[in-house]
Amino acid sequence: MVQLGLVGLGKMGFNMRERLRAAGHEVVGYDRNPDVSDTGSLEELVSALDAPRIVWVMVPSGAPTRETVAEFSNLLSEGDLLIDGGNSRFTDDKINAELLASKGIGYLDVGVSGGVWGKDNGYGLMAGGSDADIAKAMPIFDALRPEGSREEGFSHAGSVGAGHYAKMVHNGIEYGLMQAYAEGFELLEASNIVDNVPEVIKGWQRGTVVRSWLLELLVHALDEDPELDDLEGYVEDSGEGRWTLEEAINNAVPAPVISAALFARFASRQEQSSAMRAVAALRHQFGGHSVKKAGE
Repeated sequence: MVQLGLVGLGKMGFNMRERLRAAGHEVVGYDRNPDVSDTGSLEELVSALDAPRIVWVMVPSGAPTRETVAEFSNLLSEGDLLIDGGNSRFTDDKINAELLASKGIGYLDVGVSGGVWGKDNGYGLMAGGSDADIAKAMPIFDALRPEGSREEGFSHAGSVGAGHYAKMVHNGIEYGLMQAYAEGFELLEASNIVDNVPEVIKGWQRGTVVRSWLLELLVHALDEDPELDDLEGYVEDSGEGRWTLEEAINNAVPAPVISAALFARFASRQEQSSAMRAVAALRHQFGGHSVKKAGE
């Protein structure tokens, strides 16, 4: 049994706490929402843990995570370990690690994949940090990852920053996969040949080369809403697709699929596209092609 402090009990953190407790570990959680929190403050959380402590942070990336790490640098003690399991940019990890190292506190960055299904199915984990710190946290990783071979659900990606870098690339790939499924769905719907689109997509789940968990989730969505009419075609991005493309540029790695998927998300947010208005104007100017006037 391992004792863990868990900060951030949202969609991911809450379910992670439940999975860890089901595995027999003691988890002391903190969240700003008192209805789900076990303690009233970070100070209380630290006091409730026996040294050497392990604290896992699951809060939004950027300033919230950096501020939480800075606060823990003054609350934790030499020999303790802090894990950032959020979607932080990998460039933040070296800064966080150096701040904590100055106090003798260890640091791991862990990319976590599994979404709201992770409580039952387990989470894919990508960790960055030292071998010694990985070993300290391995009982936690083993409880969170899916059952079966450790190598198929957990990876020690490298030194500090490698875990979040791996998760960034993972999410970039996810963008491309989702876009491919989405375009296939739209093409099937647009044709006058396929009569039952949900049945076709459901039939891809076994034996085909495009089967995947993402496909299963699309089938689940179509079971609830066969034409997805209840949804607006507006898609946000968490930032990791952008970071992936920045790294592709920095390393001269062509990534046309991921870039197209990200730009498609941008396009989904435009009620009116200035670029496409310009294209329409140019076609009209050079070729006299018909245009649709605003308001028609």
